[in-house]
Amino acid sequence: MDIVAEIARNGFWFLVLLTPLVFVHELGHFLVARWCGVRVEVFSIGFGRELFGFTDKHGTRWKFSLLPLGGYVRMFGQAPNELEGGEKPVAMSPADKAVSFMHKNVGRRAAIVAAGPAANFLFAIIVLAILFAAFGKVFTSTVIDEVKVGSAAAEAGLLPGDKIVALNGRAISTFEEVAEFIPLNLDQPLQLTVERGAQQLTVTAVPKIVVRKDILGKDVRSALLGVGSNHRGPVQRLGPIEAVGEATSYTYLKAADMLKGLWQMVSGVRPASEIGGVLRIASVSGAVAGIGFYELTMLAVLLSINLGLINLFPVPMLDGGHLAYYALEAARGRPLSEGAQEWGLKIGLAMVLSLMLFATWNDLVYLKVVDYFRWLFT
Repeated sequence: MDIVAEIARNGFWFLVLLTPLVFVHELGHFLVARWCGVRVEVFSIGFGRELFGFTDKHGTRWKFSLLPLGGYVRMFGQAPNELEGGEKPVAMSPADKAVSFMHKNVGRRAAIVAAGPAANFLFAIIVLAILFAAFGKVFTSTVIDEVKVGSAAAEAGLLPGDKIVALNGRAISTFEEVAEFIPLNLDQPLQLTVERGAQQLTVTAVPKIVVRKDILGKDVRSALLGVGSNHRGPVQRLGPIEAVGEATSYTYLKAADMLKGLWQMVSGVRPASEIGGVLRIASVSGAVAGIGFYELTMLAVLLSINLGLINLFPVPMLDGGHLAYYALEAARGRPLSEGAQEWGLKIGLAMVLSLMLFATWNDLVYLKVVDYFRWLFT
């Protein structure tokens, strides 16, 4: 495929995935703000200059903006920032104060801010529940059929017929959970609780590291336990309640796994080069779109969970940073000074931009763009 056409295709699928997730996130802020009686001035998908939009009967300007890498809801009386624009607060009449964000109590402001990430988690649960109800879910038994010779499982003493019931104390019910759990424990021993006949045993195995190709054909380190299961059950369509339960459990476990993976990068267990940005997500989006609708939808679910989780980090400029401010305000009985909040926002902006640059550099290296330019100029 021509490189320009591939970039355009990847960019298209990236926006197809990202735009609804941004809309859902900002819609969470918007709906709770309106419910709390706050006047919403702008609902924007993207940043920068407006491309097109309209104003509704409540005075909210709904618009698409030039840079489609996020979005924002600007509320009346909300402190401005560098990305969303806005003006400094002015003197307000009693009627203005009644619909001003900053004049709501700290509980309502916190609810409005928390509604964005919550909407992303709720979106993931709803989409997953629909998938499980409409397309079903495959449940593969954790009964081991094969133990590869010389593998970590063989060295730990696992045998065909053993049934894995827990990994590191976490209950496991499907073989897919085993496959998802092991990569998060690179170079770490695993405690496996298995049922062998009427006995329950606990054994320790250290998965062996191999280098494999990912969906983009790049080399990545993988951990192998060396077991297989052929007890693959039929695809089961779940009832509404069971589908919601499975979707909620999946969303929770994925969020926990993401946090664990991030901690591993911070602590040096996994390389920081695994942090990806817009370019890598776009490449993965294009590749997954070529596989099928189900896989693309699952990617959207993972991105939605990721978006909700990242926004809860206690970094100024992110929702979690604002929630941290409100927690301090609730504890102190008064908000931080305007100067302290402004400095916090500046530091937060610097942190976010630095992370974006670092992730973009990782993407350029990962996609071998850096190698290409080195070759071009040497």
